[in-house]
Amino acid sequence: MSSYPYAHQGTRYLPIAEHGLIGDLRSVALVGTDGTVDWYCCGAFDAPSVFGSILDAERGGRFELAAAVPARTKQFYFPDTNVLITRFFTEDGVGEVQDFMPVTGGAAEAERHRLIRRVVCVRGALPFRTRVAPRFHYGALPHTLRMAGDVAVFESEELSLALTATVPLETDGPDVHADFKLSEGESAVFALDRVGGQVRPRQCAHHEAEAEFAATVAYWRRWLSASGYRGRWREMVHRSALTLKLLTYAPTGAIVAAPTTSLPEQMGGERNWDYRYVWVRDAAFCVYALLRLGFTGEAEAFMEFVTRHISPGDGNPSGPLQIMYGIDGRTDLTETVLLHLEGHRGSGPVRIGNSAADQLQLDIYGALIDSIYLYDKWARPVSSAQWDDVCALVDWVCAHWDQPDEGIWETRGGRKDFLYSRLMCWVAIERAIRMANRRGLPADLSRWRECRDTIYRRIHTRGWSRNRRAFVQYEDGDVLDAALLMMPLSKFIAPTDPKWLSTLDALTHDLVSDSLVYRYDPMASPDGVRGDEGTFSICSFWYVEALVHAGRLDEARLSFEKMLTYANHLGLYAEEISRTGQQQGNFPQAFTHLALISAAFNLDRALG
Repeated sequence: MSSYPYAHQGTRYLPIAEHGLIGDLRSVALVGTDGTVDWYCCGAFDAPSVFGSILDAERGGRFELAAAVPARTKQFYFPDTNVLITRFFTEDGVGEVQDFMPVTGGAAEAERHRLIRRVVCVRGALPFRTRVAPRFHYGALPHTLRMAGDVAVFESEELSLALTATVPLETDGPDVHADFKLSEGESAVFALDRVGGQVRPRQCAHHEAEAEFAATVAYWRRWLSASGYRGRWREMVHRSALTLKLLTYAPTGAIVAAPTTSLPEQMGGERNWDYRYVWVRDAAFCVYALLRLGFTGEAEAFMEFVTRHISPGDGNPSGPLQIMYGIDGRTDLTETVLLHLEGHRGSGPVRIGNSAADQLQLDIYGALIDSIYLYDKWARPVSSAQWDDVCALVDWVCAHWDQPDEGIWETRGGRKDFLYSRLMCWVAIERAIRMANRRGLPADLSRWRECRDTIYRRIHTRGWSRNRRAFVQYEDGDVLDAALLMMPLSKFIAPTDPKWLSTLDALTHDLVSDSLVYRYDPMASPDGVRGDEGTFSICSFWYVEALVHAGRLDEARLSFEKMLTYANHLGLYAEEISRTGQQQGNFPQAFTHLALISAAFNLDRALG
């Protein structure tokens, strides 16, 4: 839970961590602890924002709904669901706002993209206030407002939204607002729908809101009941699983890296990126985490996305795979700066699209093929056509593994011979060999084995620094990199090998601070982007796993428990954590939550 002062006191922006997430498996909304929806892209994760005041308090648009008197607030999830409750505690009573987006199966209702906000007076009597101020296309498109009876219709050239309410709405230019009072047991309902075409405005009366609430709760509880996790950190693991599910795009099976764009990795810095796309690496790791818990449906849907949209042999300059795709499988993700938005707390630029899509990142082949290997092992055997695609990818890796690339961290400072890329090329070939042997599948095994062994020896010779007594970020260098925590996790090296234990000690000394792990030192290894960054939370959970595998269980458990204290009040994580413990970067981040699941699973198993 969280307590936060009323209505943005002292600042125009809530901290990133002071938000909860709701969604309908197509898009999401961020709801602040003050009751404001300040991020919502209607219809799809990467659609232009309708509410975006998290990126510009003046121009972004927002949906405010809160007690109209000073209040303390607390926020929590309805148990085992993605239904969010924000409570307001005042001198005259207690009220709450219930926020959710119905998950629908029918095509017609899915096009409605409904956001429901139900406010209830729990105790006493309370005045409430709402203001609905959409700003279409990231605040760049004007809109008109018309009242159709008691329905407010906001219309822009590319999108129309209808707001229905059980209290009278008043117009104020292009916006609407309402002031109303509720006594104990009374409620009011606000429903925002996309309209147009076959979808018409529809009232959302009290009884319909109650039915939608019950159906949404039932959906999430039914989904979560498939989890096989019964360990020590069940609440945190299940919240991470529910969050990963919210980041899936049901129409295609895509899994986005995060549902936001340009939330800063450093306040006032320029490390702001659009993460509303399918990173092959992130999505493949998500498949691993969800399979670990027993969720095979999401893995199957992602494999269908891979089969449909990611076909080897396209002749791209970055190889047969792009590092990321649109949620519909598109490959054009042109990066643009939105100069009219100031950025979160003035931290511009605000970017849409991502130019890193054209980078060469060889590690994605290992991540993808490892996930296919696990899917084949734990869920469903891959088809002959899928195996042909795997063989084509492995053959390409065998021919190109020794190229310099931009690496896992998507550096914009030039290509290098990154060790992590070599490692994951080894994983790609090694997992494919395992699949071929286990199922008797046809493959050029002699070539694959020779290439696998060449990479192995190359890592041990040119990736090992005698000076640092550690494996290093790139060949013949001396810079450490937290990505190398994956070496024992990927089964490349024994977790108790002296060379690895020496590397683990060096990483602990150089990159770890109170269980928090930095990716690398940008001063020692310039990455082409100005500014510092916080610790990288996926690396912190990888560190826990590395300690587990090295047999340092006490250290691992303490580090894991410390990491849990950096979550927000709902158990959510952004990409990074600042020196003062604040969440930084896009929020919430799939990478962090999948790594939490894996660390909890492996730590539980080791503790017995």
